Amino acid sequence: MKLYVNYNNTTGKIKPMNAVNNGPVYKRTGGQNSGNLDTYTAANIPFARTHDASFCSSYGGEHTVDVHLIFRDFDADPYDPASYDFHLTDEYMDTIKLAGTEPFYRLGSKIEHESKKYGTLPPRDFKKWAVICEHIIAHINEGWADGTHLGVRYWEIWNEPDLSADDSNDKLTWGGTAAEFYDFYAVAAKHLKERFPHLMIGGPALCGYNEQWVRGFLDRVKKDNLPLDFLSWHVYTYDAVWIGTLSRIFRNILDEYGLDNTESILNEWNYVKDWNGEGWVKSIETMIGMKGAAFIAAVMSVCQCAPVDMLMYYDARPCVMNGMFSFYTKKPLCGYYPIKAWGEMLKMGNACETVCDIPDIYATAAADGDNKLLLITYYTDNDDAPSKTFEVQFDGVDDTRELAVYLLDETHRYDEIARICPCEGRITITLEPNTSVIIK
Repeated sequence: MKLYVNYNNTTGKIKPMNAVNNGPVYKRTGGQNSGNLDTYTAANIPFARTHDASFCSSYGGEHTVDVHLIFRDFDADPYDPASYDFHLTDEYMDTIKLAGTEPFYRLGSKIEHESKKYGTLPPRDFKKWAVICEHIIAHINEGWADGTHLGVRYWEIWNEPDLSADDSNDKLTWGGTAAEFYDFYAVAAKHLKERFPHLMIGGPALCGYNEQWVRGFLDRVKKDNLPLDFLSWHVYTYDAVWIGTLSRIFRNILDEYGLDNTESILNEWNYVKDWNGEGWVKSIETMIGMKGAAFIAAVMSVCQCAPVDMLMYYDARPCVMNGMFSFYTKKPLCGYYPIKAWGEMLKMGNACETVCDIPDIYATAAADGDNKLLLITYYTDNDDAPSKTFEVQFDGVDDTRELAVYLLDETHRYDEIARICPCEGRITITLEPNTSVIIK
């Protein structure tokens, strides 16, 4: 068994697999202003989705991003700048851009777990809601109401409207029925695309693959010729290969409906074994540890070869599901390093052929002229799995050149551990479970 890497064969571009939900923490005021702007910037994160930003006081909390928090009185005049409060949203968006990252703006509300709902209720007037969103976009991209010119391309309508059944008594993300959401999306998407034909208008951030719900939505898109520049969807699992399989399911159904040009974007994902009890506690512990980091690297490698256009890890926001940064210190955790490594490959641009027949070994190679990088990960959910020793065979690597080997494990944070020269284009490496190496 071996891993074969051919740097002479470019297979396409490295895709933006290291996008995330939410931006860095950066305080513009004095006092306790610990942040992670420098390390966040160093990861070369291409996009930051703004969903659930209003949970985070460091971003502006309950004054940030969500439509009902910017436009607080639905009875107000949507054409009057005085009806909007953009201040802290502007600061947050500027912070994302300061990191060299492009915002991916979710129009709607954060998830609401409380007994009374506010932003997740269906708007009383769908057209007025669309007009409000039009002015939010105009403020951010066109300078309306003393706004900015950030050039944000992606605008996502709502989040997880399929999470709760129509007859549920506790709807966390969409307070209406599926049919009502289809009507709502039709009004909002048409209005926004007519006003901004050059922007990517889509959604609806599906919580998974509910075929009946998805087909109902796509039937409406097809019947009324609705804009759907991208279909966004979510999955939480411990199986990296399943994410690749699910991406093919979504791509196939889009193609079935003739939506060949609609992008497929997985914009929430993370390691979850169980949502309840001790299983949930174990999942949280895994997210912030080495297994969570190996899962991140494995999923990115799987999806580089799968029919999905972008991944957005959930979450870079200070929260329990952030495996990238410490909640308290904002210093990097294990999961930060594969995101950063992918950022290096993203800069290189070109993906190169990799073929691997070793179970649980995942690899992606990138090159830019003379610079070459290989990310190899051994991910397994089996805590008793043995180490693996295997051969890596290269084409396009000179035997006289040293290879720098960097290790990510329980004690190394992508530290350089060796310099070796290949012998007849081959090297042998040993990996413990849930570790990664970068070979440059």
